[in-house]
Parts: sequence; structure tokens; C-alpha cells
Amino acid sequence: MKHKLRNMSLHQEYQQPLVSVIIPTYNRPEYLKQAIASAIKQTYQNIEIIVSDNCSSENPQALVASFGDSRIRFWRHQQNVGMLANQQHGFKMARGKYVASLHDDDMWNEDFLAKLVPPLEANSDLIIAFCDQYIIDAHGIINNIGTEENTRGYKRDKLTQGIHQPFYKIGLIDKSIPTAAACVIRNNFVDWDSIPPEVGGMWDLYLTYLCCISGRGAYYYPERLTRYRAHEQTDTMLSGSRDVQAKIRKAQSEIICYEVFIEDTRLQQFRTYFQQKWLEANTTLGIGLLRSEQIAAARPYFWRALKKQKFNMRTLAALSLSFTPQFLANKLIGISK
Repeated sequence: MKHKLRNMSLHQEYQQPLVSVIIPTYNRPEYLKQAIASAIKQTYQNIEIIVSDNCSSENPQALVASFGDSRIRFWRHQQNVGMLANQQHGFKMARGKYVASLHDDDMWNEDFLAKLVPPLEANSDLIIAFCDQYIIDAHGIINNIGTEENTRGYKRDKLTQGIHQPFYKIGLIDKSIPTAAACVIRNNFVDWDSIPPEVGGMWDLYLTYLCCISGRGAYYYPERLTRYRAHEQTDTMLSGSRDVQAKIRKAQSEIICYEVFIEDTRLQQFRTYFQQKWLEANTTLGIGLLRSEQIAAARPYFWRALKKQKFNMRTLAALSLSFTPQFLANKLIGISK
């Protein structure tokens, strides 16, 4: 009887579809070790773990090999190819029926895949399954206030468990789907090369867009099954602080995304919202260029924004600053020399 049960369990495991876990990494060996460990510990066992290293200063190959797990595949770029190209390379290496992105500084609960793969298996009309997430600090400690704010901020507290189809609003307006950190995607419906390199750090929003326009549905599982690490070196934190270059990068990426969304006839009902976000991104980019003292480069973005909305006070104020003597403008926009 025991022998029969063991064979049944092996058969069930064999029946599980392969999931490709994509871990892009760059110069974060200690975090990477924790991310890989959280993938290996998944109760859902039929996985391949693809670690794609973006030419870190210290090659993490020995660290990866130390796990001694045959499911891990390692790739190292010979030069830094940029964050998006490294992420895409991992996706394109994937052999699984499903793919899931796990950043090298994040972690998954042991039952993450076990809870998100079954809804996709049960309904071939779904393209994506996602969950809520914890926010953790640099040391891995859960930030309870940050976690609650994140859930509410992305309106996951209002989302019902189950299928959402179509999911344009929750994906592109509310941005409820953490595509880079807390979802499983049906692999063969996404053309990874169709993500424009210019979208940079906003690749996850663009990937959500590709999933939305597939016409298929999304499944929401309301538990917090992943741990998103908020620390000083994430682009999100940098662009929300005083890092001007991070702000410029984010605004440039947003402009590309929103221009695509505005032109897509399937998204007509949200066009006003996308135009507003495009306008804000142009103004933010102009302010970023002003702060880095690129005045001539900044002005065209203010003019572009004002053509769409002539009396936008934020844009008008920023444009006025571009004609203010440099030393005074620096004080007004908070540049310390």
C-alpha cells in the first residue's frame, strides 16, 4: 500500500506543469542567496530556476552552485546589458508552461506557486494569477504599516478573489498586479521581444499591458504570498527620493508606456487617464532635467505638456523656473551645491 501511495505521489508530481522561476541579479549576493532559497523551498516542486547575472562585479556562480540543485540554470552576461535586457533574457530562456519573476532582493512564501498555479491549470482562458504581498525592509523584517499601505494603495483590499476579465482597470489604472514580484504568467502567450527596450524600469507595467490585451483573464488570490523588499537601492525608492537620474529614468519610461496606451483603441475608455499620466510624466522629466541643470533639454517637455493642457499650474511653474537665473532656480527647486 505504501509503495502504491508513493507511486501516486510521484505521478502527481510528474503531472505538474513546469514553472520557470526567473531571477535576474546584479551585485546583491546576500539577497540573491535568500531569493534562491525561497524558490527551492516551494512546495510546488516541478520548477526550473533561471539565474541571469548582469555582469556583477563578483561572479555569483559559486554561490548559485553551492545550492547543489539540478533545477537551477545559471547565465552570466559578459557585460552589463541593462536591467530590462537581463530580465528579458531570463524570460526567453524559460522552458516552462508558466513563468514567474522573482527579483534577487525579494522572497516567496513556500506556498506561493502551490496556490497560484492551480487556477491557471483549471482555466485555460486565464493568462495570469497574482496575489498580495508583504513589504519587508533591508533586513527582511515585515513592515506592517508599509504592507497595509501597499495593499490599499494598489486597491488589492477592494479586489475580490477569483477571475477578473477583462482586467484593464485593475492592471493599468489601479496597478493592482505586481507583475515583477507576485504573479505567475502563462508563458506561450507573451512575446518577450515585444517589450520595447525604452520602457526600462516600467517593463512590469508594459508586461501587464501585454497580458491585458491578450483578451484572457486574471485570477486574484488575496493572501500575501510574497515579500517585496523596500530598501535604498531599488529604483522605486530612488525615484521617490532625491535621486534625480532615477526620476528622469522613470519619467522617460512612463512617457513611452503611456504613449502606447493612448494609441491603443482597445483602451479608449481610459484615454483621458493615460493622457493625464503622460502629461505628468513630461513635466516630471522636465523638472528632473532642470534639477540636473539641462535647461535647454527640459523646456520642450514643458511645452509638450502645455499643448495638451494649457493651464496646468505645475507645468507652468516649472517652465517659469527654466527662465529664472540658475542660482535662484537651484534654490527654488532644492538643489544643494
